[in-house]
Amino acid sequence: MSTSNLLEPFKLGSITLSNRLVMAPLTRNRALEGLVPNPLAVEYYGQRASAGLLISEATQVSQQGQGYQDTPGIYSKEQIAGWRKVTDRVHAQGGRIFLQLWHVGRISHVSLQPKGGAPVAPSAIRAKTKTFVNGTFADVSEPRVLELSEIPGIIDSFRQGAANAIAAGFDGVEVHGANGYLLDQFAKDGTNKRTDAYGGGIENRAKLMLEVTKAVAAEVGSERTGIRISPVTPANDVSDSNPQPLFDYIVDHLNALKLVYIHVIEGATGGPRDIAPFDYHSLRNRFKGAYIANNGYDLALASKVLSANEADLIAFGKLFIANPDLVERFKRGTPLNAPDKATFYGGGAKGYTDYPVLESAGAAE
Repeated sequence: MSTSNLLEPFKLGSITLSNRLVMAPLTRNRALEGLVPNPLAVEYYGQRASAGLLISEATQVSQQGQGYQDTPGIYSKEQIAGWRKVTDRVHAQGGRIFLQLWHVGRISHVSLQPKGGAPVAPSAIRAKTKTFVNGTFADVSEPRVLELSEIPGIIDSFRQGAANAIAAGFDGVEVHGANGYLLDQFAKDGTNKRTDAYGGGIENRAKLMLEVTKAVAAEVGSERTGIRISPVTPANDVSDSNPQPLFDYIVDHLNALKLVYIHVIEGATGGPRDIAPFDYHSLRNRFKGAYIANNGYDLALASKVLSANEADLIAFGKLFIANPDLVERFKRGTPLNAPDKATFYGGGAKGYTDYPVLESAGAAE
């Protein structure tokens, strides 16, 4: 299988990526007290710095934005300092890294929320899903409606998170608008039953995602701002009755903001790519920046899609968990390590920084 198109450099805004592989954001639940990145994260991201672009694990912009135990934040000085060690290592290895900005909305538990309060959501509809908390999977808590008066604070928490990410040395940020978290909850009519300016028609439901992204881009520059969307995923009990016009509208407005990329989960997150009909080419054609394709990609599919100019970059998730040297393995056509699902969430070095890598090219000769 030819890898020439996957391994060629790519200009992303003002930076040049060494190849077209993107390491997708991957929640690993290993932050320390204060939700500061674990020192092991320095090694973890550094090991994978040969990817053209690394996107950090989802990182909450506030305590309210947290939905799972031991996920890192980007709202305290200690968190910024912890992330600075990660970005310094990645840059020392010649890599590029964006931070993913996260607010989970209703996908949370009262034990994680400020003063044990209810999680917030566009509407008071409890998700039929679980979260990882207190070392186990538990039903998410009943949410309360996010009040209109609170929305400016949500927008500002993303803006400040973006500023903090740049202060921590990241090359840019990715707004998390996917997978049934807060911005996706507002956009989709299965979770948004509001009757105010943020509910009802497409324009109103898309408003929060677009306002957040506009504020982030104004803070750090559109050339350093991307966004992740998932038009048809059922992840976290989210749905929309007519996603095509919704996401055509959203991407038209993201394009007007001149974002550096859209990162699109095609199909069900971590599941079937064909779960529901959707025209991803419509999004590709509407957006002038880079299109990152995600979900279920292997070397063959990635090469095919890039050759057909249906995407600019390809994101890989589980393959990067198990293969820190995925770029080199693709280059050489060598077998891949299998991921250990038991160590995905929480723990220490096992299943995090101890996957075997190939011998260096020099040593192998």
